[in-house]
Amino acid sequence: MATATNTRPERIAALDAFRGITIAGMLLVNNPGTWDAIYPPLEHAPWHGWTPTDLIFPFFVFVVGITTHLSLAARRARGDADRTVTLQILRRGGLIVLFGLLLQAFPYFPLERITQLRFPGVLQRIGVCYIAAALLSRHRGNRAVSALVALLLLGYWALQALIAPPGVAAPTLDVPQDTLSAWIDRTVFGVHLWKQSQTWDPEGLLSTLPAIGTCLLGVLAGRWLSGQRPLPDRLNGLFAAGAIAATAGLMWNWVFPINKNLWTSSYVLFTAGLASLTLATCAWLIDVRGRARWAAPFVTYGKNPMIAFIGSGLMARLLGMAHLRMGGESVSLQQWLYRGAFASWLAPRDASLGYAVCFVAFWYFLLRILERRGLMFRV
Repeated sequence: MATATNTRPERIAALDAFRGITIAGMLLVNNPGTWDAIYPPLEHAPWHGWTPTDLIFPFFVFVVGITTHLSLAARRARGDADRTVTLQILRRGGLIVLFGLLLQAFPYFPLERITQLRFPGVLQRIGVCYIAAALLSRHRGNRAVSALVALLLLGYWALQALIAPPGVAAPTLDVPQDTLSAWIDRTVFGVHLWKQSQTWDPEGLLSTLPAIGTCLLGVLAGRWLSGQRPLPDRLNGLFAAGAIAATAGLMWNWVFPINKNLWTSSYVLFTAGLASLTLATCAWLIDVRGRARWAAPFVTYGKNPMIAFIGSGLMARLLGMAHLRMGGESVSLQQWLYRGAFASWLAPRDASLGYAVCFVAFWYFLLRILERRGLMFRV
């Protein structure tokens, strides 16, 4: 924990609000009362296609790209040496990966939680994308960064569309375990994959390449927002670029389907476009129109995203581990709360959503306390 001081540069309220919307949405969809009763928009698409839930992760990777540019620009302004900046990038990204592994292994027993630990994960992907985007974008102009994005997206498309893994007759995107990504994940990680699939991982190795493209698009957005033009002009440009990218993603979807689990190139363009549109809208409302009251809870979330993500993950795990007696059976503390406070009087989907909303509200009040005390957790 570090106490915020007046020496820090002024934060961009719209950026905090956008990040907070993403984190709050992540907590909402990750913590239903029961996974057996969820409204469709709060579920991931089974394979091809998308739902609002499938926008959350790429939105966060996109905002990581924006803050990567802001951080690197601040370090250049201070005159930090290249070696110092490189070490800071590696340290920060490495810590994010480490936090992800520690969170997945918690509570570190039985021993299989460590010996069969899942190596890929959400924080692990964020850490890798941050390192790659920061190192690739340093000392490169916008054209060079755009060329890197094009290379990543087109190269990934070619790999998935043209190369069939051993034992598969032809390249396919329709059978999860027969994709090139799945074969690479099994070959590299073995049993250390997502337990619900065991044959592929939604945060796998190959699909991290286009995810880096998402982060680099965030870097470009951050550079544009940091420009010298009047803010309304910058927001108009961001809005237009977002509309073009989203449209391009939908068109690419005809031949390379939008797919969150594969993080397809069409998914990168589509979600980065929607992220740009959402951020531009938030900035227009907050920074141009001065209508910031609605965003206050999201700003609170956006100022402490790591605390919210890691803390809520630990809390959910503990609620699932602790057991109580209820109606003659042993149930987890999470189910005891859900059944007693929500399922006893609400329809299943409403009860499940009510629990998730209260979970998000609980973390808002906790983060608000930290915010009022000036406590921020920064990697």
